[in-house]
Amino acid sequence: MIHSLFLINCSGDIFLEKHWKSVVSQSVCDYFFEAQEKAIDVENVPPVISTPHHYLISIYRDKIFFVSVIQTEVPPLFVIEFLHRVADTFQDYFGECSETAIKDNVVIVYELLEEMLDNGFPLATESNILKELIKPPTILRSVVNSITGSSNVGDTLPTGQLSNIPWRRAGVKYTNNEAYFDVIEEIDAIIDKSGSTVFAEIQGVIDSCIKLSGMPDLSLSFMNPRLLDDVSFHPCIRFKRWESERVLSFIPPDGNFRLISYRVSSQNLVAIPVYVKHMISFKENTSSGRFDVTIGPKQNMGKTVEGVVMTVHMPKAVLNMNLTATQGSYTFDPVTKVLTWDVGKITPQKLPNLKGIVNLQSGAPKPEENPSLNIQFKIQQLAISGLKVNRLDMYGEKYKPFKGSSFVSDGEQEPKSLSSQNFT
Repeated sequence: MIHSLFLINCSGDIFLEKHWKSVVSQSVCDYFFEAQEKAIDVENVPPVISTPHHYLISIYRDKIFFVSVIQTEVPPLFVIEFLHRVADTFQDYFGECSETAIKDNVVIVYELLEEMLDNGFPLATESNILKELIKPPTILRSVVNSITGSSNVGDTLPTGQLSNIPWRRAGVKYTNNEAYFDVIEEIDAIIDKSGSTVFAEIQGVIDSCIKLSGMPDLSLSFMNPRLLDDVSFHPCIRFKRWESERVLSFIPPDGNFRLISYRVSSQNLVAIPVYVKHMISFKENTSSGRFDVTIGPKQNMGKTVEGVVMTVHMPKAVLNMNLTATQGSYTFDPVTKVLTWDVGKITPQKLPNLKGIVNLQSGAPKPEENPSLNIQFKIQQLAISGLKVNRLDMYGEKYKPFKGSSFVSDGEQEPKSLSSQNFT
């Protein structure tokens, strides 16, 4: 399936390559570089690129392009999912998926790739299996390996690889038994000038951190499971139980994993948590304009909106901006024409406002359209969809674990005269 994998940084340098079936020349990446030049930004590079003899399927994670080379037609999402699993594995092993971390652990990277793909086909992708095959790097293990000449490769076959529960290793033991579930949601919405929602949709995930001894069997139920559409499950979920009872029944992997991802498409259930009042105008036949933006909380169920940062890509004709912020601080880069306003926490009693004069180049025509505003924020302990966890039951073990769930909403909003909003 996958013949080769190239890791490319933002500068266009290929800093790592791995080949399985046959060696593919680095020149195949020239097609990728051409597509990268045509893209507006790095995230707009086409994920699938057809060349005369190959297909290039890529993802962009943590300022790194993972570019795989395919010689025959395969389902692109299958390859994309595998590439994300590779990036997640690097994150799990090294604490970060960065160029520096990969170069510092290049031997372990090659060992992991060798185990994750067998002759170009996915083999071992579960974290617990990989950690038995390839020991995670530690300072002590690195010192011992350098002295003795040994490697991080394990001596025995992982116990979970031959079982019908390959995602969980046998003999797990913890002093403190804990289970945590994080609900993270992202809203895609189109908002008209009056603030009414034209279209809204929620994309959500439930990330889990399970540290339980033995072989526990968990059942997670929700107060309102009918909210969820297009649910995608981790392989540990018993699908028939979900179909009949809308209950998540599973024997969990050990450690961190994504339990489910889902979508909420019912528009009346989507509550936009913040609003933006904006007035950006440019006068005809003058070299100035007005900028006035106010941000406020809306339908956040009493929760505090924090970590608010507004980014505005101003038109090229803008020379500089003389603004006054009632809260936080702002910066304007005259080269990239990017305005950044670090607001911080919003208090309903005093809404943050940023207003002032925009100076344009002399003789420059009036900008044809207003710029878009990107607003990022975070709301703790709030699921925008209203999803609520009912209970978590455990079977198969006699101890009583500590159970916890949290809700985090990080947001990004883009209002225009007909604006789009995107919240996480």
